[in-house]
Amino acid sequence: MPGVSNAMSLITAQNLTIRLEGRTILHDVDFTINESEIVTVVGPNGSGKSTFMRALVGALTPARGTVTRRAGLRIGYVPQTLHIDQTLPLTVSRFLSLPTRRNGREINAALTETGLPPEIAVQQVSALSGGQFQRVLLARALLGDPHLLVLDEPTKGLDQPGVAAFYLLVEEVRRRLGCAVLMVSHDLHVVMSASDRVICINGHICCEGAPVVVSKAPEYRAMFGQGTRGALALYQHDHDHSHGAGP
Repeated sequence: MPGVSNAMSLITAQNLTIRLEGRTILHDVDFTINESEIVTVVGPNGSGKSTFMRALVGALTPARGTVTRRAGLRIGYVPQTLHIDQTLPLTVSRFLSLPTRRNGREINAALTETGLPPEIAVQQVSALSGGQFQRVLLARALLGDPHLLVLDEPTKGLDQPGVAAFYLLVEEVRRRLGCAVLMVSHDLHVVMSASDRVICINGHICCEGAPVVVSKAPEYRAMFGQGTRGALALYQHDHDHSHGAGP
């Protein structure tokens, strides 16, 4: 049950409320992610998804409620965007050694884990393609041997083949390493079938459940419009309220 701590839980939030600049972004959120689980967070723009992720990893202090992380929990984080000055001389190897210095063996292993050739370590970060850079960010997250991977819309800006390839990679990494994955995504038709659980946020958790089929879903059409051309996931949950804007 969300909000109930157990021996397998990595992070548990109870009655989580976040206020930023005088506005309530999230309110009364109960949530738990367990070992080896893949949880996808969906919701419209401005619904509080990134705020939710930042609160769970400890980057934001709740106005009310609690977030409990397992003692010694290691989190690997892949941000939505990371801007690096294109004029800055920075090799992939050096980037992967920030802020913790890594040796060549560790770097090569992380690059191989994400499907990149070890020789890319000597290339400039500015010379990487979008897909390569996202894999480097994932490699950086994996260097800490995480119990939990947190991915905040990690495929933003990639084309459809790049999106599909990245999420297949995440699924493979999770299977090999046994870590849990918590990700925000708008790529519903790609990620839903791989998720153990889907959390829908719009200022609060308005519905959640296990995905069962990829099909047309009127509830998601109302939330996301027609942009996915019907390629939406339908999962089992109860709707007993509207998806109105949060406070």
